[in-house]
Amino acid sequence: MEEIRLSPLRQTSVKSSLSGRSTPRGTPRVYSGRTPRRGHGGGGAFQWFRSSRLVYWLLLITLWTYLGFYVQSRWAHDNESKVEFLRFGGRPRKDELYMEKIKGLDVVANENSEALVNITGKDDAGSNKRMDVSLIKKDDGVSRRSLSSKQKTRKTVRTSRSKIRVKQKVIKEVLETKDLDDEQDPQLPLTNATYGKLLGPFGSLEDKVLEWSPHRRSGTCDRKSDFKRLVWSRRFVLLFHELSMTGAPISMMELASELLSCGATVSAVVLSRRGGLMQELSRRRIKVVEDKGELSFKTAMKADLIIAGSAVCTSWIDQYMNHHPAGGSQIAWWIMENRREYFDRAKPVLDRVKMLIFLSESQSRQWLTWCEEEHIKLRSQPVIVPLSVNDELAFVAGIPSSLNTPTLSPEKMRVKRQILRESVRTELGITDSDMLVMSLSSINPTKGQLLLLESIALALSERGQESQRNHKGIIRKEKVSLSSKHRLRGSSRQMKSVSLTLDNGLRREKQELKVLLGSVGSKSNKVGYVKEMLSFLSNSGNLSKSVMWTPATTRVASLYSAADVYVTNSQGVGETFGRVTIEAMAYGLAVVGTDAGGTKEMVQHNMTGLLHSMGRSGNKELAHNLLYLLRNQDERLRLGSEGRKMVEKMYMKQHMYKRFVDVLVKCMRP
Repeated sequence: MEEIRLSPLRQTSVKSSLSGRSTPRGTPRVYSGRTPRRGHGGGGAFQWFRSSRLVYWLLLITLWTYLGFYVQSRWAHDNESKVEFLRFGGRPRKDELYMEKIKGLDVVANENSEALVNITGKDDAGSNKRMDVSLIKKDDGVSRRSLSSKQKTRKTVRTSRSKIRVKQKVIKEVLETKDLDDEQDPQLPLTNATYGKLLGPFGSLEDKVLEWSPHRRSGTCDRKSDFKRLVWSRRFVLLFHELSMTGAPISMMELASELLSCGATVSAVVLSRRGGLMQELSRRRIKVVEDKGELSFKTAMKADLIIAGSAVCTSWIDQYMNHHPAGGSQIAWWIMENRREYFDRAKPVLDRVKMLIFLSESQSRQWLTWCEEEHIKLRSQPVIVPLSVNDELAFVAGIPSSLNTPTLSPEKMRVKRQILRESVRTELGITDSDMLVMSLSSINPTKGQLLLLESIALALSERGQESQRNHKGIIRKEKVSLSSKHRLRGSSRQMKSVSLTLDNGLRREKQELKVLLGSVGSKSNKVGYVKEMLSFLSNSGNLSKSVMWTPATTRVASLYSAADVYVTNSQGVGETFGRVTIEAMAYGLAVVGTDAGGTKEMVQHNMTGLLHSMGRSGNKELAHNLLYLLRNQDERLRLGSEGRKMVEKMYMKQHMYKRFVDVLVKCMRP
């Protein structure tokens, strides 16, 4: 039988006709040279993958889950991009987002400028036009309008966007102008003979003399401390009631810096952005949550611990616990006020937070007494964590700190601080023999600056009377001795020359009492109280010649270096703690304070400072203490030296964070 030969074209037809169930058993299969044999090579795996529906479903589920988690994560952490996510990053409505932001800024603008209100009102019509244009453009795609209509729409869109840009620029300029105006009090212009001089701040001079700047600071965390071990890789939310350059906000800012330095994640929630610390927060890379509402609550829920830094934070704490009922177990409340009105504000939520933190024993006793009166039972025993001198001030003061290096040792910093002292005093126009009395705090009745001015007036008056009595007594005594000694014709001429010599000697030895008051421009200043002080100065003769003012600033090392005496004249229940008190003591200043509150705990009378009574009844005591220190320079130096030793022993950074460990152990999530 002849062998059958098939052409390549016939092989395919034979294969197709012999494939399937109809092919008889035992019949050999003929394979095409162009088609790979099934089961050999990589084609089989691909065919199996294509035929498996389960793999498709698993891939779809995986991709959908990943996309869901990604969108949810971005939604929770990036509030500004929520609208973009809803529109999948679309750009046609981007200018409407700008309009929403501008409308939010209009609220601020309306309070400051009528012109801006008119501008924004005009552009609101433009905003409505833009919305109409968006609707027209959408309908245009459906009805397929002519090309000329589309060109008109695009032109209107461009016009609207240009208006939005102009509006944003105007609002930005107004807000920047507002911020600059807020930095200084309009009641205290730079030149005015009524109240004295406005000098400082001396940050640039400080950098030049010390050859060091806080901008160069690096991490200050003690890597071997328990504090670092507990906060490492943990998340914290710090609650600021405002951003003024006062004790509570500055202390919270430094706590945030220390947490970041020790490896923690920190988010700051700011209830009021008034003040000048926002730039400093940015410099220290402290993240500020965009709002104080829903986004701040979501951020707080993810934190291991929330630390509120003032009794003014009551409203946020209450809202957060209403939003998250178990949130009270996350909150440690560091209360830095000691007046009854703050307690009345805070009492609705005092028993709902995990722990209260106080600054001093006197403050703790006072708040616990009020809690007993109101039948408030706290969840745990309060902890006392006093404030401390930060590393930057300790470094400039010549106290060993984490910022010291071989080239900037404490000994070398003491030499530089003396040079800084001389430079700043030259800028202030005072001599080495003068005594500079300083008081840095917000200007309001509870700080007692007006009473301090009254005491200065009494001291200067008594000083003037004493000088006149001494002057007359010396001249009378010299006249008697010279007249008995010289009976010659030229004795009167000699007496005149001797009296002039004595007068010049007294003038050379005379010590002046100078006063430096801050902080001008602080958001906590009371304008009415400032005006009352200026009125007193204008009616007090030459008192203004002895008074100088300085703006609110965080660069205070130069001021402490230049001063000789620090006065804390807090009234009412006294100072809660007095951060500036321990800072002044760290610089070796003799401290004069009221006999109440936290000042009484830090200043021991005739040991580390001098105390006086509160109110106008204490003005004479304060004036007497100032004159005593003016006459006795050695005693002034002794009190300052003893105060510095106490600060080094009790109020340095390591002491504060050692106490903070107890708070972390009891309050932080495990």
